Amino acid sequence: MTDIAVDVRYPIGDARLPARFDAAARAAAIAQIGALPFQLHEAVRALGPVELDTPYRDGGWTVRQVVHHLADSHLNAYVRHKLVATEQAPPLKAYDENAWAALADAQGAIGASLLLIDALHARWVAFLCALPEAAFARTGVHDERGPMTLDDLVALYAWHGDHHVAQIAALRARQGW
Repeated sequence: MTDIAVDVRYPIGDARLPARFDAAARAAAIAQIGALPFQLHEAVRALGPVELDTPYRDGGWTVRQVVHHLADSHLNAYVRHKLVATEQAPPLKAYDENAWAALADAQGAIGASLLLIDALHARWVAFLCALPEAAFARTGVHDERGPMTLDDLVALYAWHGDHHVAQIAALRARQGW
């Protein structure tokens, strides 16, 4: 048996948006979004400064930066979701993730970002669960990805959280932490 090489940047594979998102798939994706805070806490449990400052791959962000990135990205995602739900084809602005990861707040303690993710995901899931099904077909226009439905955004961010937790878990496995 041969080992299949896994790209450490994408341990669960690239994001793939479903062509059709039914109610069951949507509910599963929303549940993934809801589960992220617990999974992230577990992924970083008992890591000290040396581990947190270890890049998950050569040339990649540190675990600390990944945690702060999740807070930044999912804060943006929540706003994007609300814009799509409340406005007609709103623009969904991209931002320079690497520049944000290089800012001083992405080098600090992770506690505030973990708390932010806890609260944010509770609000986000409550918001999504209260929307009527028709709202998930609403569309915004992303700077880089083009038109995206609310279903697309839900699928993307469900993947996004799992993607970064898998990066941390894979690093822990490689390092034996």
